[in-house]
Amino acid sequence: MEFEFPDGGTPLDPDDMEGLLIPTISTRNELDSFEFENIRRANEWLASNRTTDILMESFIRKLHLKMFGNIWKWAGKYRKSNKNIGVFWERIPGEIAKLLGDACFWVEEKPMPDDEIGAVFHYRLELIHPFPNGNGRHGRLMTDLLMERVLGVERFSWGGERLSRDSDVRRGYIEALRAVDGSNDYEPLIEFVRS
Repeated sequence: MEFEFPDGGTPLDPDDMEGLLIPTISTRNELDSFEFENIRRANEWLASNRTTDILMESFIRKLHLKMFGNIWKWAGKYRKSNKNIGVFWERIPGEIAKLLGDACFWVEEKPMPDDEIGAVFHYRLELIHPFPNGNGRHGRLMTDLLMERVLGVERFSWGGERLSRDSDVRRGYIEALRAVDGSNDYEPLIEFVRS
């Protein structure tokens, strides 16, 4: 079984595919439907769990598990192979620790505006790409939680539509992320996340 992923999506290798918990899933649409329902349940869990202590490695993993745990055996576990994006898999724990340390500093010291904190946090989490899949959806929800629960500001709009499907809005999101690569210019991403 092989699924097509939208531009910027992370293809699953055979080892990742073995982690599928629902053997009847055979199409990308079926997978999307099951994942969407699981993410809906994760949002219900978040609504009943009002923790503000999200800048912890254990929370990053727990949120991914809540979002994908009924579908993938590897949910909540860092990837054990290299992908088309992301740091070498062996560096994931250290890079997550650095990101969380930096984020705690940004929240405490406010060296930049809140929207920039959110955009930089999101970009760096996507750059690490800690999980075999679901990184974009997980990273956007983590960023929204940072904005809402830690910084006390409104969540991002992310272009106003779901980004898991190929669309002009998704292409704008991917372009805004890629604009940061090498240039360190977060303006396109900041504009996108509030569009």
